[in-house]
Order: sequence, then structure tokens, then C-alpha cells
Amino acid sequence: MSTVLQAPFSFALDAALEADRPPEARGWAASRSDVRLLTTDKAAGTIGHHRFTDLTELVGPGDLLVVNNSATMPASVPTEDGLRLHFSSVRPDGSWLVELRSGSGPYLGDVPGRAVDLPGGVRLELTERFGKRLWVTRPPVASVPDYLARYGKPIRYSYVDRDWPIETYQTVFGTVPGSAEMPSAARPFTAQLVTRLISAGVGIAPVTLHTGVASLESDEDPYPEWFEVGEFTARAVNSAAASGRRVIAVGTTVVRALESAVSGGAVAAASGHTDRVVSPADPPAVVDGLLTGFHEPRSTHLSMLQALCDTELLHRSYEAAIEGRYRWHEFGDVHLIA
Repeated sequence: MSTVLQAPFSFALDAALEADRPPEARGWAASRSDVRLLTTDKAAGTIGHHRFTDLTELVGPGDLLVVNNSATMPASVPTEDGLRLHFSSVRPDGSWLVELRSGSGPYLGDVPGRAVDLPGGVRLELTERFGKRLWVTRPPVASVPDYLARYGKPIRYSYVDRDWPIETYQTVFGTVPGSAEMPSAARPFTAQLVTRLISAGVGIAPVTLHTGVASLESDEDPYPEWFEVGEFTARAVNSAAASGRRVIAVGTTVVRALESAVSGGAVAAASGHTDRVVSPADPPAVVDGLLTGFHEPRSTHLSMLQALCDTELLHRSYEAAIEGRYRWHEFGDVHLIA
């Protein structure tokens, strides 16, 4: 069943609030950390306005930041008939979900012969539809990441002003290739900021969740994605929880991974494909806070936020973000709910 969002989030997003390029390419910014940070204090019911570099003052010793170490693949390749094909995610049986794109939207029409021709002489057979806009296929290549490294480029949506190199879509934590799109909540982190956080006693622990293509065109639930939570991170989360310190997920992908590894109220090492959808009907058990971007109207990510934060307070936070001209999307500003 699709998650139903509550009425306050039926807002219209002004196109001027869509970040069309990385902050470090806007002329005035020195680095990717030069973005704004909206804070929502759940206990006090207050909203604050900061720079991202203020994060070292907003989290404290013993707090645990859990990050996604999935690295972004150049997952977009052209087809010989003028479309683009986005590799999304591998399925448990080894097949892949892919999306065809035409112009600025998904291609929902018929595909002659249910096959597309890709660079390098690769012919991709589309065996069946998955939902409204994805296809199931078995790529006839030895390694999809290797194929994409040779022929692909990063997925880019119409609000981004031009193509940017793959390095632009990597986070400082990304070491395990597999995501179709960047786990973008972690993009503002730099090695220098991570060092400052660790020096201040803030813990950092990794999980892996390979993100599929975004659901910008509809309010569909996320589909199964591959994740892994290791022993180190499981112990770190359980220790923080036992000592009363906050477990703050850096990105909705981290929430999904951690909550998929909960067993008996604690986190255990786990891996595999998860179909967990965190919502008010199925709230998180171990995540206390979330550092995330700003989400589209009708996005099911907003339902996850409602599971972490009072809906009225979250509504006020989004009003403050819109009034304050915060930027949306992967190159935009960020939001700390804790």
C-alpha cells in the first residue's frame, strides 16, 4: 500500500529554490560545505538557521552520526534511438531495474521489441515492467559498474544547469560503488569537517545502502534496495542508545538501512535487500535524528520525516525553509531534525 502524506505537505515548490549547480560552482562559495543548515529541535519545538559548518556546535560528544558509504555510479547511458537509460538497482535474483528517460521525464511509451541498444554493442532486453516507469532486465555484461565506468555519466535532472563530472556526485564517505544517485545528505561534509567532528568527540559509523533512481515524478513508495550494516556500526548504535546519546542518520538511506537491521529493539549486523518503508505507521526504533535535504511535495520521504518529528513542527520547518529561500535537491541546503 502506498504511503499517504498528510495535507500540510501539498505545497508547490518554486523553481527558483531548485539548486541548479554545486555550491562550490556558484562563484561565492569556497567549498561544498558552503550551504545553509535549517535545524528543527524536536524537544524544544524550535527552528534555527545556520551554516552547515555550524554542525560541530549542534552535535556533541557521544552523539553518533551514521553515514552511507555507497559511492555513486555514472548510471546514465544513451540509447541508439535517442533516449537515455538509467541503471537503478540490482535485484535479489541478479536482474536490474532500469528507467528509460525522454527529455525531462520518464519514457512511458512502448519499446519496440522490448529491447534497447546501448554503447559498446550492448543490447538490453526489457523483460517486464516494474511499476509505472521501470523495467526489469538482465544486462549482458560481466560487470554493470565496470560497464558504466566506461560508457556512463551521472544521472542529471532538468533543474541542473549542465553535466558535471562524477566526482561532483561523490560524498567524502563514498567507498563502495553501487548507487544510481548520490546519497546527497552527506555531500556537504569535507575531510576537514569530519576531522573537527571526531576531534570534538562525535562518533561516525558507516552503513551501505545503494540508492536507486529518485521518484520525482510520482509519490510511489521506494522499491527494494541493497544494504549492509556491519558489526562495528551495530555495536556503535547500540552503545550510543544505551548511554542516552543521539543516533543521527545522515540521509534517509541511512534510516532505511539501520531500521532494516533492527532485531528485538537493537541493531544487529545484517545485509540483503530491504523493502522497509519508515513512516508514522512503522516508525523508527533506533534513529533519533536525521540530517537530510529538503524533499519534494508528495515525496514519501516526507512520511519518514513525520515518523521522526511532530507533523505541525515539520510543517513549520518547511514553511521556514520556503520563506528563507533554502535550496532543494542534491546540490542544495540541508535540514537537521534532532
